[in-house]
Amino acid sequence: MMCVKSVEIIPSPLKGNVKIPPSKSLSHRAIICAGLSEGESHIENIAFSDDIIATLEAMKSFGIIARNSEIDIDGICSVYIKGKGKLELLRNQIDCKESGSTIRFLIPMAGLLGEKVTYTGRGKLVERPLDAYYKIFEEQDIAYYNHEGKLPLSVEGILKPGIFNMKGNVSSQFITGLLFVLPILHKDSKIIITTELESKGYVDLTLDILKKFSIYVENNNYKEFYIKGNQKYKPTEYRVEGDFSQAAFFIVAGILGDEVVCKDLNVASLQADKAILDIAKKMGAKLCVSDDFIKVEKSNTKGIIIDVSQCPDLVPILSVLGALSKGTTKIVNAARVRIKESDRLKAMATELNKLGADVKELTDGLEIHGKEQLNGGIVDSWNDHRIAMALAIASIKCTGPVIIKNSDAVKKSYPRFWKDFEKLGGKINERYMGK
Repeated sequence: MMCVKSVEIIPSPLKGNVKIPPSKSLSHRAIICAGLSEGESHIENIAFSDDIIATLEAMKSFGIIARNSEIDIDGICSVYIKGKGKLELLRNQIDCKESGSTIRFLIPMAGLLGEKVTYTGRGKLVERPLDAYYKIFEEQDIAYYNHEGKLPLSVEGILKPGIFNMKGNVSSQFITGLLFVLPILHKDSKIIITTELESKGYVDLTLDILKKFSIYVENNNYKEFYIKGNQKYKPTEYRVEGDFSQAAFFIVAGILGDEVVCKDLNVASLQADKAILDIAKKMGAKLCVSDDFIKVEKSNTKGIIIDVSQCPDLVPILSVLGALSKGTTKIVNAARVRIKESDRLKAMATELNKLGADVKELTDGLEIHGKEQLNGGIVDSWNDHRIAMALAIASIKCTGPVIIKNSDAVKKSYPRFWKDFEKLGGKINERYMGK
């Protein structure tokens, strides 16, 4: 019988200060931009989560040289990345692990080389859709091969500048992938968004970090992106700011438990998941927002309707907040989270209901009838980092212990999560369970 790592959490409020890890979204983008530059860039405040390791190793396969400083007590380091101004294929197989950002950001890189590049992955990534790129490959006669629509994917051919039509209701990661490579091509290009663009905040992150590396894109109200060709990435020094999608877990912990201060956050950030602040306030949370930290007090919150079309990664933790808020919370426009590391709508409805919540799964969202407290029980992370962390926060308001199976899933984005959870007063026992 195979054993999986689990944690048993004895319910208790969390309290204290926590340094929020660096933004995973910005770390991916900074590493890629640095790798496309000619010269050495210094990227400060990097945490080596599984996803970030996947992107860094992939860029090494494309010829960049990377070295890092000693990792500090918080698991943070600086990375020095030396690019050659052009890619050089050193390994033709790119292991994207379970990182959707890695594969979607880096598939267009193959089009800069003209050599055969094979992308592999594991877990749910193997079947996550890549149709937006397949359409471009077919239009440009770029050869590609996959395994019955699943990974591994091999790509061979040169990406040509031109007009690229992209639906706005698919992952913005496809748009970002094109925005990385189109400025390098020898002629101008245009990306036309054919439907309303979701996850605009993630495109904003891309445009902003491109500018920091001296690449400029004209944004016509998120309907068209005009990209001049023959641009050059220039190396720079860049510090990655704290991650609001990770801070959201501890913001909700403060609402449910006791005072929590989330440090190293940029309140002027362009991160889409900064929406957690407005959503929490609308639900009645007591937040004190300063320049670089958020203080959260225990609050009595009420249910509202939450449109997550621009911040889908918040769905798991918002489900927990809704389950423990007075009245009804509706999470809407969330259909895309079904194709993340897990089907997050089904996962959160299933696992929260095991704890005694009242959650109804809808086609594109959740209907949640709040309770003052939950019971506890045995739940599963679905091998999804955000599900594991959300269920851990739910334990704060449980009357009995919560056992989370597959608890190591947090390594995908936040390797120190359990240490930070304990630092704030969380009571954890590690254990192994048969699967």
